[in-house]
Amino acid sequence: MIGIDVGGANLKIVDESGVHIHYCPLWKESPLAEIIAEYKEAGADNAAVVMSGELADGFFDKNEGIAFIVNAVKKSFPNAIFYGMDGKFHTEACRELAAANWLASVAYLKQQYPNGMMLDIGSTTADIVPFADFEKLIGMTDTLRLQAGYLVYTGMLRTPVATLASEAVIDGKVTPFSTEYFACSGDANYVLGYIGDEEYSAATPDGKEVSREACLRRLARTVCADLEEIGEEGALAIAKAFCSAQQKLVCDAVAKAKAASNADTILVGGIGSPTFAPLVGGIDLTAATGIHADALPAYAVLQLAKEQE
Repeated sequence: MIGIDVGGANLKIVDESGVHIHYCPLWKESPLAEIIAEYKEAGADNAAVVMSGELADGFFDKNEGIAFIVNAVKKSFPNAIFYGMDGKFHTEACRELAAANWLASVAYLKQQYPNGMMLDIGSTTADIVPFADFEKLIGMTDTLRLQAGYLVYTGMLRTPVATLASEAVIDGKVTPFSTEYFACSGDANYVLGYIGDEEYSAATPDGKEVSREACLRRLARTVCADLEEIGEEGALAIAKAFCSAQQKLVCDAVAKAKAASNADTILVGGIGSPTFAPLVGGIDLTAATGIHADALPAYAVLQLAKEQE
C-alpha cells in the first residue's frame, strides 16, 4: 500500500522506497491519474489517500474537485480508501473528504504526543493544530480553521510577496510594493537561504528558472524596478521585509494556539520545518520521529490505514 496526499499544487506519495513529490497543479490540465498509475505499474497494490486539492479553482466547487481526485486514484487503485474530516476512511467520493489531510497528520501524531501540537508549513499553507481536543477537530472545515487560527494561509513557495509585506527600505527610503504578482515567497525564501533548489518545486511567477539572479529580478519588480536599478541589496531588502512579516504571522499564531491549549511539545513539519522549528521553540519532525516532514499527511494516512487492517 502507498500513502497519497493530493494538494492543489503538489502530489506527495509515500511508499516503501521513501517520499516522492510531484509538481502537479490541479488548476491546469492535470496528469494526476497518469502519475499515480506509475506506482501501480511499479507494484503497489492499494492506496490510502488524503486531499486538499479539491479547492483548486479549476473546479466548479469542492464536490467536483473531490470526485475528480477520487476518480483519478481509482483508475489505478479501485479499492483505494480515503480519509475524511469525520476521522474515518471512505471508499467513494463524499463531502467529508474535503481538506482532511491535516486531520490525518494530527490523528497519527497524537498517539505519541497526546498533549502536543503541530505546525506543518509547506508550499502554500501553515497548519497549526493542538492535539489535546481531537474530538473538537472532527468536521472542522478550512473556513472554520481560518476562523480558529488553525490555518494560516501562507507557505514557503506560493504566497505572493505583496500580500504580507507592503514596503521595504531601499536606498534609505521607504518604498511601497506594487500589488502585482511579480514575486512569491519562494523567491524571498530562496535568496535568504531558507530553501534550496530541491525545495523550490512550484512554478515561478514569471515562468522562468529558479536561480539566485532570477529570484532577485522577480523581487525587484515588486517595487517596479529592474535589478540593475536597486541592486542586490535592494532586492534582498524586499525579501527580508516579506520573510520577517511571514515569520511573525506564523509564529504569533503558533504562540496563541500553544497558550490556549497548554501544549507541551510543538512538532514542526513541511519544507519550512528547518526555518520555523527554532523560531517557535519546536522540534523538527524528521529529526524527532523519522517521519518525512515534507510529506507528513501522506505518511500519516498510510500508517492510519495499516492500523485498521
